[in-house]
Amino acid sequence: MAIFAVLLMRIGPYTLDNTLFVAPMAGVTDRPFRTLCKQLGAGYAVSEMISARPELRDSLKTLRRLDHVGEPGPIAVQIAGTEPAQMADAARSNIDRGAQIIDINMGCPAKKVCNQWAGSALMQDPPRALAIIEAVVAACLPHGVPVTLKMRTGWCEAEKNALQLARAAEAAGVQMVVLHGRTRAQGYKGQAEHHTAAAVKAALRIPVVANGDIDSPEQARAVMAATGCDAIMIGRAAQGRPWLFREIAHYLATGAHLPEPDAAELSRLLRAHLLEHYQLYGEHSGVRSARKHLGWYARSLADSALQLAEFRQAVNRAETAAQQLRCVQAWFECASERTAEPTPDPQWRLAA
Repeated sequence: MAIFAVLLMRIGPYTLDNTLFVAPMAGVTDRPFRTLCKQLGAGYAVSEMISARPELRDSLKTLRRLDHVGEPGPIAVQIAGTEPAQMADAARSNIDRGAQIIDINMGCPAKKVCNQWAGSALMQDPPRALAIIEAVVAACLPHGVPVTLKMRTGWCEAEKNALQLARAAEAAGVQMVVLHGRTRAQGYKGQAEHHTAAAVKAALRIPVVANGDIDSPEQARAVMAATGCDAIMIGRAAQGRPWLFREIAHYLATGAHLPEPDAAELSRLLRAHLLEHYQLYGEHSGVRSARKHLGWYARSLADSALQLAEFRQAVNRAETAAQQLRCVQAWFECASERTAEPTPDPQWRLAA
């Protein structure tokens, strides 16, 4: 079995701690989640997607997405849009607000994004895509800010143009390419393929990152071996399991599996995550937006579908931060007593 050292890597002037990256995910990779992933072994994380539209620049949603207080650097911000001039302005605006790396989104498959010809829809229009890349690179160059690009293999199976676009992006000054191994038409269905990432890596001199369906230490090793890529990026698999990064790092370095975090550590991690989450969003919004994170954690930790459903019901009913925190505390206090059998009044359910 091949052993991989988790090597250092550079993006422009920045040396990263390792080559395990957190993918940008709207509504997920906010500052509390990014910081937690970095604490648990990720070497790099990119912000949620920021729209280039100027009328949205000072919205509450955008300002929360641009909150990097206390986050370890480098601070990477992903921008999305359709007009080269707007994207250049968005890059400069985000640099003024602390961005140290600008990432261009050409990978988002969401209909509301693609219907505006942003995200992965830009792969259908290579001249426009290249004009955006050139404009953003030109805007960032005077500030010494590197530009990276995240994209898919193409619009559909018949229109896979990732290799051509990656070559053009490198020539235009992009300093790293991330490739999700699906077309836009696939969305998140089917299985990601990584032979396109291998071809892109073989053709480029800049770092190339493989993304898509990397959900275990074994899969991480397999993708790195198959592609020769410089790094891997993990998205959905880290939802509710941010310690996956340190598990992968340990496995790549030693070939051995790291034990799962124990109940005491999990309780501490979840509580810290929730407190940071409430601080960012405020209690009213934070309690509601934390529900999805708690559901993902429970999916990773529950012993049965029944326990998962009961816990989700409890945290979804909670109206205050204190109630949600009590649910989590009671969940771990009852861990040794939980069974897969129905319980009429589980303590953690009643904690809310």
